[in-house]
Amino acid sequence: EVQFVESGGGLVQPGGSLRLSCAASGFTVSSGDTSWARRAPGKGLEWVGAIYEDGSRYYADSVRGRFTISRDNSKNTVFLQMSSLKPEDTAVYYCANDPGKVEESEAGPIVVLTTTPPGQGTQVTVSS
Repeated sequence: EVQFVESGGGLVQPGGSLRLSCAASGFTVSSGDTSWARRAPGKGLEWVGAIYEDGSRYYADSVRGRFTISRDNSKNTVFLQMSSLKPEDTAVYYCANDPGKVEESEAGPIVVLTTTPPGQGTQVTVSS
């Protein structure tokens, strides 16, 4: 059974930074694809970015340049380093062994998860 435990969330002021961790079990992060996604209050699940088996990384337009995904294979853990945080980054953050899928939207192509993240997520609140 694949499990993820997300941690590292908290309250941070606008412009601040946080690093989230995603510890995996039943899944080897270096041998697959891991996405980060988030759910803001009253909104649907939004794909944030992913690190793929070959080490390549892609991000949603809303976070590119501010968020960085990395992994520590020895700890079987994926990280999400977030900087220049904005109030609109407030959400529960999840990870999933899911590469995401490109779909068309009114705003153009977007990436969506094809599975439901199995973990409880970690709350990030950006507020002064």
